Amino acid sequence: MPTTPTIESERMIYLASQSPRRKQLLEQIGVQAQVLLPDPSVDAEALEVVKGHESPLTYVQRVTALKLDAAVQRHKALSLPAGVIVCADTTVALGRAILGKPENTADAQRMLARLAGQEHRVLTAVAVQKGRTRYAAVSQSWVRVAAMTPTQIRAYVRTGEPMGKAGAYAVQGAMAVYISHIRGSYSGIMGLPLFETATLLRQAGINVAQ
Repeated sequence: MPTTPTIESERMIYLASQSPRRKQLLEQIGVQAQVLLPDPSVDAEALEVVKGHESPLTYVQRVTALKLDAAVQRHKALSLPAGVIVCADTTVALGRAILGKPENTADAQRMLARLAGQEHRVLTAVAVQKGRTRYAAVSQSWVRVAAMTPTQIRAYVRTGEPMGKAGAYAVQGAMAVYISHIRGSYSGIMGLPLFETATLLRQAGINVAQ
């Protein structure tokens, strides 16, 4: 008599990200992951360079796929136990303009000045690799930022929070006082859309919080 495939409750899961927020979000749905840090020889910033006139959607999918490719190679090179690898990338888009991580405080101020008083999109692509099989999804959300004065922008940038963040802000941080409306996935805006991630993990045979 054939048996129904069961979802594995215990299996190695690797998170190919240095973001503590993504690890915390996985833990929120009952997933404990081992961080798989990138090879020091890999230029992560080079992977995030925009190619030509690609759309924000094409961009975030391509960057996520490249980062996952690098993580799979890293996993193999380290001869780590078999497991599922999770990778994600987030970008902020104002129209077709892609706002990545600010290069410095002046760049952060310029980005925030563009976002202030406007609605923009946040796209987070997530991909899961199990063996040779890859599962992928994209979460798109819309965020409206209230008007901000130059003084308010400078004060926020001085907190240091914008650095290393796509679009120069963190929705879960001090910037929250300027976020007037969100439509979509809050966890996706943070950097890892939990609904899509849980769906992909289930497809890869990983149990998550019910």
